[in-house]
Amino acid sequence: MKQSDSLFSMALKPGIHWLFAFIPITLFLENSHASAPMIFFSAALSIIPIARLISTSTENLATYTGDAVGGLLNATFGNLPELIIAFVALKAGLHEMVLASIAGAILANLLLALGVSFLVGGLKFHYQEYNSTSIRMYSSMMMIAVLSLTVPSAFNRFFGSTGFTEAENSLNIYLSIALLAAYGLYLVFMLKTHPDFFKSESSSHEEEHENRWSLPKAIGFLVFASVLAAFMSEILVGAAEETGEVMGMSSIFIGLVFLAVIGGAAESISAIVMASKNKVDLSIGIALGSSIQIALFIAPLLVLVSLFVGPEQMNLTFNRALIGALFLGVILAAMISGDGRSNWYKGIQLILVYFILGMMFYFIPETAT
Repeated sequence: MKQSDSLFSMALKPGIHWLFAFIPITLFLENSHASAPMIFFSAALSIIPIARLISTSTENLATYTGDAVGGLLNATFGNLPELIIAFVALKAGLHEMVLASIAGAILANLLLALGVSFLVGGLKFHYQEYNSTSIRMYSSMMMIAVLSLTVPSAFNRFFGSTGFTEAENSLNIYLSIALLAAYGLYLVFMLKTHPDFFKSESSSHEEEHENRWSLPKAIGFLVFASVLAAFMSEILVGAAEETGEVMGMSSIFIGLVFLAVIGGAAESISAIVMASKNKVDLSIGIALGSSIQIALFIAPLLVLVSLFVGPEQMNLTFNRALIGALFLGVILAAMISGDGRSNWYKGIQLILVYFILGMMFYFIPETAT
């Protein structure tokens, strides 16, 4: 027990590792059939130290791989809870909630995680510089992804059908394959042919490299924390819907905010911690890289998985409000962060837009969405 405690103490800052106690508390509450809000908030607290452990592991891995690959690794492991959450929802046939959680995860990374990162980093440093070339690449990829997601939505509204036709189902399958291919080529571009486009603007951190973890230790902690995050996120989702109903929230709002923010807590906290350490390129790589991965990899993958899981095929037919919010999020994030220099007020701007969009979805009636 002492060895386990020492490992977590090394991985986490003092005052945080004790939150791991909420893992058994959450399991006890769930098995004792406690109220949904109690389970929800207990599971949410348990995810905080898990997300911090993912952040620390990724930070150490980045000293071996560089910021671009480090951000990709964090986005991949951080999105694992969202993928498992969506898989569980697919089995239950909750397609609307899955689509809302996909859009919410993209918006949470583009606006909330990036905004809080700029805010925290800007309060500590007068300004922070980062690679503007990588921002333009991330932004263009996100715009292509959002444009692609509008195609099946427009197709559905053009024919005005309540159900999905065979042509519409085929369109979504072929579009999903195209998006997965685009994401594969994006990885080749980022990691193989043009890694200089994503090179960090900050100086090297030799003093941190001296105390870095070994590669097996960093990978081991990252895998362990990701599995824990996925497990606790699944419990949290089970309580989120009932919690939202008790609080009078629509299923769209639950997926857009609750599932997206809590499911993506790992990469969001990682991005914020990196910005506070002036590793803003890694912070941006985590936040925007996660958004790209959700739009170009997770969303089309779920369409293909739905062919084998759940009652019927899920199509990428987002409602008008979600599509509009995605376009606004991509455009504003590109405008605010495109000059290669951040400050605390840019963070305020991004956070403000996120809360405005959140208020809109909170007050939109269930029937309208």
